[in-house]
Amino acid sequence: MLTVAFQTLRGRWVSFLGTVVALVLGVAQVAAMGLLLMTALDLPDRPVERFAGAPAVVLPTDPAWDPAHHDLGVRSLPEARGVSRELLRKVAATGPTVVDRAFYAQLAGGPSDQVGHPWPMARFGGYTLRDGRAPASDREVVVASGRARTGDRVTVLTAAGVGTYTVSGTVPPVGWEDAVFFTDAEAARLAPRIEALVAFGALDEVRAAVGGDAEVLTGRDRHRADAGEDRDREALDNTVTLVPVMAAVAGTTAVFVVASTFAFAVVQRRREVALLRAVGATPRQVRRMVRGEALLVGGFASGVGTVVGLFGAQVLADMLVGLGVAPPWFRVSVRLAPLGGAVLVGVLVALCGVSVAARRAGRVRPVEALRDAAVDDAGVTRGRAVLGGVGVVGAVGLVVWVGVGDPAVALSPSAYALALLVPVLTAAVLAPLAVGPLTRLLMRPFTGPVAMLVRESALTSRRRTAATAAPVLLTVGLTFSLLTATDAIGAAGESGLRGQVRSEYALVPDGTPGISPQVAAKVSRIDGVQVVAPVLTTVYVRDEDRLEVLDGVLMDGAALKRTMDLDVVDGSLDALDDNSVVVADQWGMKVGSTFKALLPDGEEAALRIAATYDAPHGGDVAYLPQRFAATAAYARDGLARRAYISPAPGADRITAIREAVAGTGARLVTRDELLASESAYTHHLTEVRQRSVTVIVVLFCFIAILNTLLMATADRRRDLAVLRLAGATPRQAVRFFVAESLLVATIGVTLALLATALNLTGLWGALHQLYGTAPITLPYAVTTAVAAVSTLLAVAGTVLPVGAALRAGPVEPAGIRE
Repeated sequence: MLTVAFQTLRGRWVSFLGTVVALVLGVAQVAAMGLLLMTALDLPDRPVERFAGAPAVVLPTDPAWDPAHHDLGVRSLPEARGVSRELLRKVAATGPTVVDRAFYAQLAGGPSDQVGHPWPMARFGGYTLRDGRAPASDREVVVASGRARTGDRVTVLTAAGVGTYTVSGTVPPVGWEDAVFFTDAEAARLAPRIEALVAFGALDEVRAAVGGDAEVLTGRDRHRADAGEDRDREALDNTVTLVPVMAAVAGTTAVFVVASTFAFAVVQRRREVALLRAVGATPRQVRRMVRGEALLVGGFASGVGTVVGLFGAQVLADMLVGLGVAPPWFRVSVRLAPLGGAVLVGVLVALCGVSVAARRAGRVRPVEALRDAAVDDAGVTRGRAVLGGVGVVGAVGLVVWVGVGDPAVALSPSAYALALLVPVLTAAVLAPLAVGPLTRLLMRPFTGPVAMLVRESALTSRRRTAATAAPVLLTVGLTFSLLTATDAIGAAGESGLRGQVRSEYALVPDGTPGISPQVAAKVSRIDGVQVVAPVLTTVYVRDEDRLEVLDGVLMDGAALKRTMDLDVVDGSLDALDDNSVVVADQWGMKVGSTFKALLPDGEEAALRIAATYDAPHGGDVAYLPQRFAATAAYARDGLARRAYISPAPGADRITAIREAVAGTGARLVTRDELLASESAYTHHLTEVRQRSVTVIVVLFCFIAILNTLLMATADRRRDLAVLRLAGATPRQAVRFFVAESLLVATIGVTLALLATALNLTGLWGALHQLYGTAPITLPYAVTTAVAAVSTLLAVAGTVLPVGAALRAGPVEPAGIRE
């Protein structure tokens, strides 16, 4: 039957053209997304940078630690502690050893990613003095030429405060870091934590001395100790987050559209299949022929689609770079796995798309073949009914889950974007059931022969009507749901943040990655000014055989009450002392209980739960007493991301604050300005994620609309010939088909609105629980524009083949031949 399938494809290739186009685009989308995802998950293969001249590097690591599973900047416990004094002593006993420290050190007015190192480390990165000399005193530094000249006095911002140094020399700049070099003693004062060791001893002796406390890196592996690997991971973080969401939503949409289009193509050819049954073909032979056609079409289209996806992947990558999601150096690399997977998906989708229709046609008895082929039944297949029922249960269940059970799901772009798909796809599956009631309802105001013909045509061909309405439904439904969710979550998050912060003013970084606690302490010495500078740290909790990593913030109880309006569930913030902690209620810890916390500097502390608070919108951090301030420099960079200020009345205090922070890398802002800046970045990322997905889905669905309508209308040459032979003028025939395409588009938009209403019900419930308010603003303008374009494409997909058929004449044999 494969030969028969090939012959039917040769003879009826025009009928399969729309299916091939849909499958090519679907496979191209899957291939492009797969290439993007695989490329984003692999860091660039860069050469060794800072340790290129080091024979061996001793780096504390945790073999089980995967940075991709943790927030940016979070270190494993061995990394956070760094090289211990005991390990330094053991390695130093094997031969000469150089201590490396890496810490925040920014020249005033310089870039925020500048880093400090002890001068003895310079030679391993290829640094050589261009002029001057090495730093001889703790008030001297060496910088890259172009940042300052030898002999200049420069201000350096560090986590330990603001200091003034003399430039003793300069080195040529390098492309992988912008370093400031200090003496060994000054670097140790600024950063007590030892990052790594460069060991010159015999490699076997070094490994024996290190044991299991750290890892000894040589050769290409030394790059793992470079900061460049973390920078690359950070640069790709948003890409890695966004691409799976895009792939899941766009891929699901593509597979659904392609499967529907292929199944529709088989339904269009029921007359041929019925004739085969009438002349003696067995059901098995019919199924084999149709599946053979699907295999041939699927293989050809998948191959072409893979090539298109190979080139389209970089186009998508360039789009992400333009949106600021991916770094400028992001380039797609060719991987066989996603390309092979795309081919396999294309073939499987083609086979699955025809399986139901082929099985259904194979069950037709020869005596009923011609009658079954002449009339499109109005029913729904058992498989579609089961799938639709599962979809309804799943859609309602997801709405209840998001709106009542776990509202925080709405804040997860990947999970919630997939949840939004379910009601829309369910509506598309059950569209044949809705065609009858909607057609009668929508056509009730219209009278006349054209309206009657349009109504009866849609009612007697419900599967065709549903198939052509499905792309419109997907386009409008996904656009409406995704954009509304994006805007609503952003507005609600800003409202929730506004209700949580009490302070009237705040210090925010001004061209720096954070604010030094010493700068905050300087402001607090102003009479009548209270300052709270929460510094982010990390808490490690042993859970059976693994460590749980928790975010922590250093604040005392009085400051916490003064600056933050936490929704306390149990206990009291007044109970926060030097041996207690305030945690999120979601952690499941009871007030009064204790747990052992491992701190980044190696200290182990038993902390009592003083209070628990509700943190529905992601700010589930532990509030720790200030006595653990020393751990911050081990866990992160030791900087405060903001400082809350509560001044006594008086304009002179505001002026004094501005003067105190001048030149320190901090800037005074009002509460409203702080909240706007805090929410803007998060809202921007959410907006980019959702809108990127929407753009890709909409473009694909636009093509699917045009493709499906072209297929449906081109197959109706008999209907057009009958109209013309019955006396209809060309204008009347065109009016009939245009009116029918408008009805189809309206049915799709109506179903899209119903599915979106279900999605918005769950979203409203989630936002109401999370923030106590649900300011949902509907994107009428964008959705109306998408619906209008969808309708125009539907009309164009109808008018083009009708116009071509009219030029052939109403009684031409080609006009009525199947």
